Amino acid sequence: MILHKINEAPFISVFLFFLAVFMIQPSMAQEEEEENSKEPLNRHLEAARQAYEHQQYSVAIEKYKKGYSKIDGKKYGLKGKISYRIGESYRKNGAFRRARLYYYRAIRFDYATQQPKVYLYYAQMLQMSEDYEDAIEAYKNYLEYKPGSEIAQKGIKSCQLTQKWKENPTGFTVENPYRINSGEDDFAPTYADKYHRSIIFTSNREGSTGTDIDPWTGKPFSDLFYAKKNRRERWNDPVLIDKKENVNTKVNEGAPELNSGFSKLYFTRCFKREDKKAGCEIFVSSRSGMNWGKPKSLDLGNDSADIVGHPTVNDDETLIIFAADLPGGEGNKDLWLAGRDGPGKEFNRPVNLGEIVNTEGDELFPFLRNDSTLYFSSNGHIGMGGLDIFKTTKRGGEWQKPVNMKPPVNSIADDFGITMQKDRKEGYLSSNRRGSRGGDDVFYFINPPVEITLSGNIKDQQSLQPVEKAEVQMIPVTGESSQRAVTDVKGFFRFGKSQIKQGKNYTIEISKNNYFNIIDTIKTQGITESKDLEKVYTLQRIPDKPIVLPDILYDLGKWELKPQYQDSLQGLIERLDRNKKLVVELGAHTDARASREYNDVLSQKRAESVVNYLIKRGIDPDRLVARGYGERQPRTLRKNISKDTITIRKGTTLTESFIDSLPSEEHKEFAHQLNRRTEFSVIRKDFKPKETPQKEKDKKKIGVVQDPGISKVNYVLGKGDEINIPVIINGYTYNIAFSKDYASLYASNSFIMKLLDRGVITKNDFPERAQRALERGNIRNMTQIDLDEVRIGAKKVNNLKITASRNFDGKIRMGAQVLEKFGDYTIDEKNFQIIFKNK
Repeated sequence: MILHKINEAPFISVFLFFLAVFMIQPSMAQEEEEENSKEPLNRHLEAARQAYEHQQYSVAIEKYKKGYSKIDGKKYGLKGKISYRIGESYRKNGAFRRARLYYYRAIRFDYATQQPKVYLYYAQMLQMSEDYEDAIEAYKNYLEYKPGSEIAQKGIKSCQLTQKWKENPTGFTVENPYRINSGEDDFAPTYADKYHRSIIFTSNREGSTGTDIDPWTGKPFSDLFYAKKNRRERWNDPVLIDKKENVNTKVNEGAPELNSGFSKLYFTRCFKREDKKAGCEIFVSSRSGMNWGKPKSLDLGNDSADIVGHPTVNDDETLIIFAADLPGGEGNKDLWLAGRDGPGKEFNRPVNLGEIVNTEGDELFPFLRNDSTLYFSSNGHIGMGGLDIFKTTKRGGEWQKPVNMKPPVNSIADDFGITMQKDRKEGYLSSNRRGSRGGDDVFYFINPPVEITLSGNIKDQQSLQPVEKAEVQMIPVTGESSQRAVTDVKGFFRFGKSQIKQGKNYTIEISKNNYFNIIDTIKTQGITESKDLEKVYTLQRIPDKPIVLPDILYDLGKWELKPQYQDSLQGLIERLDRNKKLVVELGAHTDARASREYNDVLSQKRAESVVNYLIKRGIDPDRLVARGYGERQPRTLRKNISKDTITIRKGTTLTESFIDSLPSEEHKEFAHQLNRRTEFSVIRKDFKPKETPQKEKDKKKIGVVQDPGISKVNYVLGKGDEINIPVIINGYTYNIAFSKDYASLYASNSFIMKLLDRGVITKNDFPERAQRALERGNIRNMTQIDLDEVRIGAKKVNNLKITASRNFDGKIRMGAQVLEKFGDYTIDEKNFQIIFKNK
């Protein structure tokens, strides 16, 4: 047994007639059959018994306490029974802390041998007081009397789960709109208009119809009240929904529900009967102008002593779900369903919703939302204590397992009487939780739409300065249309709440001319509340100089790519996958310890082995150029490189003379090893895939270049004696008109402006005076502009100047003096080729 001092912490909770009528209670006859001792009838106890059996619990409490003081101290069985009944009276009036005290007293008098449910109710009161350890023990004591009791087993599990739920609340917020509530009981709201600016709810506050006191609760009888928001979004003082006593009478009215057109009011009325058990019925009233007409009782197959109430109807009013204690149920108060052929017709015989929804406890206050989701309150399913709000849906004609709404919708107190908007998770519920103004209060709740934004800053990796006009694309992985943003002068971008959806994954692609692209993933799955996602990205400039790949080593005189070095290419593969417009050259280099001819061929084969591997990994062959440089380009170190005790400094060029000057063979071998390398460099930034059949791609091979010092470029004939040569300017391909008669490299002002717009060049490539003119939207005539890199075939020239001419109508043209900067050349007019030969 649990014998301990009762925790006297206050627990605010009062249940009105409705809730109390529909609370857990075996029938009076059943209780009397389970009790072995008959109550002696002194004057006070006789009056208490009659009041208790007539559900006049506030009267019964007063009479039982007086009768208890007259009992002989040794009559423990009788004292236990009276303590139990006082506890029951308090529980049914919602005074759970006091009920707990009297259940505990009954247990001390060993009353559980006559009525084991004293342990069950005591456990429930402990659970609602957050005394989970003792509640679990009390549930286990009840199971000793009633092995296999489902409600006790669920109670134990509820105690175990509640703490976890409280630590991980849902996205709802709940608040008390105090102007609606009074110091009494206010509960069971329903929306009163389609704009959701008014409600009708139940209250026993001052101003209710009639002056009598309900003997069940000891409070005034309840009525239906109306409250509306004003233009300032503040609630006006609630008023009675009618003063003609059509709906509100001198007995209890409550639990309202309006139809979808807000023209009919369904509600429950419980009658006052002095001589016998009171019953409850469902009524419906039609709106008549600004008032409500005389209500009619719905025939749901019940008699006047049955407890039937808490109606909810579907949109066309052909179906009603309600709570009742009718024969054939699963437990105490169950949810029932009745249908009819049309509005105004009689309802068919009610059908129980079944054991998936109903339990051996109580299911109350149903609310049908959008004809598809049923919300209700229960103390028979696994919950946090008292009544919790659950929801279920119907699939394939079957109700699904109810889901607890968890905190903060539910609390350790009683939570019930929910109503909700059709298209938003927003509405009102009833609760006697902490923070209530009176007993039961109306609470407002909302699950705010999860609004997600993404903002970020993009910086240059090297300078850490903002990158302006970078394009950021956000692409849903499920295939919907992408969203686009462009960074401002501070490198800032933002996607708003309308662009990002909850529960999706997005690919973020960031691109900017002359930078490598970045690809990132943003996941909104699992985000349950509004959030502003913030990111910082750094973009790496595409370097002018080749980038050395991680160590790729070959056997002496061999060119096959070993499997252990294939992983070294993974970073390049990922970079090419992220930058679909790049064309790269894979350049292989050897040391100088064999003949130049041998090293040329060997390096070419090694470059091709890398290219072939990349093709196997899915890279388009047209994006790859293999070139063997042999020993022609000794490596210049861009940073200090060390191995063991050897360090070669940044800026050193590993020429043969330098290597020969090193002090030991170990030093020399290390330098030779650094010269043996594979590099990649970006040669174009404007690749467009060709419509080449896959079979032809698979067959495509890269032949061995017999003389890597030779570079051939195809041309086409132009106007007059011009030929058009494909030239790559800062990674972008253009056809340049070449003639031996032209003196230099020229372009029209309009073409220069297109290069600016595309990002091929920037204002920093202009002289200072020309930059000021450029800010005004002009290009000064004969301005010379720096081009970082110009390629023709395998040949490239850095820091080449192009002259802007307003008198030149063509796009771009080049003379012999410029072409000679790329090397010695001949023009093969038969094969339409320019052939460059290394000097």
